[in-house]
Amino acid sequence: MAQQVAIIVVGSTMIDMMTYAERVPAAGETLIGERFAQGFGGKGANQAVMASRLGAAVAMVNCVGDDVFGEMTLENLTREGIDATSVTLIAGVSSGVAPIWVEADGTNRIIVVPGANNHVSPDQARSAVESAAEVHLVLGQFEIPQAATASAFAAGRRRGAVTVLNPAPAAELSPSLLEVTDWLIPNEVEFGHLARACRVDAVRVDDEAITAVAARTTGRIVVTLGAEGAAVCEDGHVTRVMAPPVQAVDTTGAGDAFVGTFASGLARGLSPAAAAELGCRCAAISDTRQGTQTSFPSVDEIAELRRELRRDG
Repeated sequence: MAQQVAIIVVGSTMIDMMTYAERVPAAGETLIGERFAQGFGGKGANQAVMASRLGAAVAMVNCVGDDVFGEMTLENLTREGIDATSVTLIAGVSSGVAPIWVEADGTNRIIVVPGANNHVSPDQARSAVESAAEVHLVLGQFEIPQAATASAFAAGRRRGAVTVLNPAPAAELSPSLLEVTDWLIPNEVEFGHLARACRVDAVRVDDEAITAVAARTTGRIVVTLGAEGAAVCEDGHVTRVMAPPVQAVDTTGAGDAFVGTFASGLARGLSPAAAAELGCRCAAISDTRQGTQTSFPSVDEIAELRRELRRDG
């Protein structure tokens, strides 16, 4: 059995409210949708769930509101085997929600309303990392204040942990957070945002642009490319990892499935390319199902994926 690794996710929790329709309405237009579903989301929680299903010991740092959504979120984290000791309830504030529109081809549009997620503080994040019995990797995103993530990353660095940042949704990256980040994992849109901030001319996500952005940020970047897989850049060299071809039903959460898988693989000692390959496999499964966490591969499916990769390797 592979050694269990300890991952702390300092990030968001959301209640996803998904509407499925042939297309999204134009301005001022009303359409009849096909189906509605409610589920658990938030980039932090999604990535925590994926890492937990891969066998990591995962702890979550977050804030929820004193409402029914907060209660549901805590129950879901516990059900997924995630330590919620460092999830704080904030009185008088709503929990985070994410209305999501999914079109017939699986394309999604999302509006994130952070709510209590905005109350995650640097002290809360630092304390959670410092008090953990073990920590091998700290994982963050942009759906809580960057100052809190920077505090958690700095504490993780002091304990010898690897720090991984998914800079999503796209936003300006604070210098203090960049300074304590080991790996960046943007998608194509987020990569474009980083490239502009780095003054890199990136008309396409080609190897030259990826290498240039990596050199001006952390030196280590994984760009997720949807159906085209991922590009891993380390030490000035780019490795392309292909995704298995699938018929996409709903792409919501697939990027989080990749990030949670990559982080777990990296913490277990996989090479970045091998971690990205497993991430692409898990994300592809997510693409073929509706929902967010409900679309992620199960523990049994992950075990079969690992067996396949060992046979193919």
